Amino acid sequence: MKVYKTSNLRNVGIIGHGGSGKTTLTEALLYYTKAIDRMGYVEEGNTLSDFDPEEKRRGNSISTSVALCEWDDVKINLVDIPGYFDFVGEMVQGLKAVDLAMITVCGKSGIEVGTEKAWKYSVNHGLPRAFFINKLDRENSNFEKVLLQLKSKFGISVVPIQYPIGSEENFRGIVNVISRNARIYNPKTHEMEVTDVPEDLMDKVDECKRMIMEAVAETDEVLLDKYFDEGELSDEEIYNGLINGASKGEIVPVMCGSASKCIGINTLLEDIVECFPTPKDTNLYRAKNTETGEYLEMKIDHEQPFSAVVFKTIADPFVGKLSMFRVITGEATADTVVYNPNKDKEEKLGTLYFIKGKEQYNTKRVYSGDIGAVAKLQYTNTGDTLCEKGSFVQYREMDFPKPVYEKAAVPKGKGDEDKIAGGLHKLMEEDPTLIVDRNSENSQAIIHGLGVTHLDVIASKLKNKFGVDIELKTPRIAYRETIKKSVDVQGKYKKQSGGHGQYGDVKILFEPRIDGEDELLFKEKVVGGVVPRGYIPAVEKGLKDCIKKGVLAGYPVIRLKATLHDGSYHPVDSSEMAFKMAASMAYKKGIKEAQPIILEPIMHVEISAPDDYTGDIISDLNRKRGRILGMEPLDGVQKIIGEVPRSEMFEYATELRSMTGARGNFEMNFGRYEEVPREEVDKIIAAASNEDGK
Repeated sequence: MKVYKTSNLRNVGIIGHGGSGKTTLTEALLYYTKAIDRMGYVEEGNTLSDFDPEEKRRGNSISTSVALCEWDDVKINLVDIPGYFDFVGEMVQGLKAVDLAMITVCGKSGIEVGTEKAWKYSVNHGLPRAFFINKLDRENSNFEKVLLQLKSKFGISVVPIQYPIGSEENFRGIVNVISRNARIYNPKTHEMEVTDVPEDLMDKVDECKRMIMEAVAETDEVLLDKYFDEGELSDEEIYNGLINGASKGEIVPVMCGSASKCIGINTLLEDIVECFPTPKDTNLYRAKNTETGEYLEMKIDHEQPFSAVVFKTIADPFVGKLSMFRVITGEATADTVVYNPNKDKEEKLGTLYFIKGKEQYNTKRVYSGDIGAVAKLQYTNTGDTLCEKGSFVQYREMDFPKPVYEKAAVPKGKGDEDKIAGGLHKLMEEDPTLIVDRNSENSQAIIHGLGVTHLDVIASKLKNKFGVDIELKTPRIAYRETIKKSVDVQGKYKKQSGGHGQYGDVKILFEPRIDGEDELLFKEKVVGGVVPRGYIPAVEKGLKDCIKKGVLAGYPVIRLKATLHDGSYHPVDSSEMAFKMAASMAYKKGIKEAQPIILEPIMHVEISAPDDYTGDIISDLNRKRGRILGMEPLDGVQKIIGEVPRSEMFEYATELRSMTGARGNFEMNFGRYEEVPREEVDKIIAAASNEDGK
């Protein structure tokens, strides 16, 4: 496949709210440029970018995919990014590989939550942006209304560089505002035919062009002076100014069309080539010099030594690991050895590929600014840097959202634990927002993700890719037990069965530990040798074994102080084992008498949401036995800080999303243990009894 130089590359991330037509737009661009022979549709499960069986089954994208096409001697890498919120990690990965985020907006629905999130992420990461108002052929679609929304929400830098001809079922063409080229869709030939700008749109087109000239002039003092003096800018000055302004995020061009009918795709391709920044125009990569520790702004530059960032990993049980990367400086060459500074390891680049959906095309080199892939890297994961040996560059790692939803992965088949563990390990390589750990206390594999759908997809991938079935269950809660009062008890173990007997006798004072520590605090105050020194460690060991299981529901006992202060021994029959048994007897008797209670984990929670939702969030936390600690204004939203019992938070990711229209986010960490209310204790004991009876 032909290798394109940096100036002839465009890398466009297609993002936006779920259902706004991102995959269909990708398909239309591929079809119009003849990269594919026929146009697929999401509903039919035959699009190039939604090739995963799970995507076909669900009818929406769940994974970022890359597809390439060629237009006017320019290679365009299209990165189709899921809009569903459970797969925001895919957006983080996909946008690492592009020079501009093209946010699709439905011409009927207008700005939605996914539009806001895509915009915010792009702004926070300094990524140039553009809008594509899609579905203008639909009933109740309205270009002017949506454009006004965009300008009102995101600022005057939002300027239309295209204008629609007709609306709803009469939508039939596009005007390129700068060149004044108009094209009308011919339903018989399915081609866009050049025509004059309709007379009734001339004023609108002139108005849009004035908006563009003003926006361009605002970004450059020389152009601003000329615009004030002459009232006009040449088309060449406008195009150059657009590229310059868009690359800095100072201008946000707006385009429009109908992806499903391929109306406006020709004009969109023209503007991608003429108005979107090339890789050389952007400055998106920050790297650390591993020798000096300094951070540098890196430009995409072919003259520098090779460096690249791995932005996505695909785990395939048959093909192995496929690492997708973007070359920042120099070029990647097949069959060479490179260095991974994140792992301090050398890697062999074998065969290199260009990617189009699930298809791979061999190439000998990948030029700076381009996207490629390589199979079977041994140490490299998503976010890692690859560079020339002896180089000191390491790109900033990606900032993935923390998992907020968890389930226990329970195998449906016996003996599948190892296969499940192996499959989950490979899926973690593919998905950095997935975390798997093992709860040794409950012998459960816990998978952490971003929501219900995310973990459902993980379960489906385990079945389809690795042939193992799991059931997702609510994890067991790590309750604890402790005591509320002090008791002094005796434990005496005496056994005679012929020959040597067994004898151990201890008196232990059990008290609540109040110094803030959870571990067993063992003290000995034995006088007169009533318990020989050699047996005291056995008493402590016996107690440490016993506190693994409490007397109420069998949960570990914490915050316990035990003082051995008296006892007796037999010169022949006493042994370490006898004193361990005596300590155990004292423990069981003492804990039962010392007013045992159950403790539950209390989580520290920080919730961020717009002001409008704070009342509902606080009311909901109160219903969950939560405690509000404070509120802080933060970047246009309110941060609510509180503490909530763990048992109330298992479905909170779903509940908060529903409560806030997906505008709320939260983070949660373990805070401390606290006594369970009386009304909850019997339920916990009954549940523990049922678990033990299985």
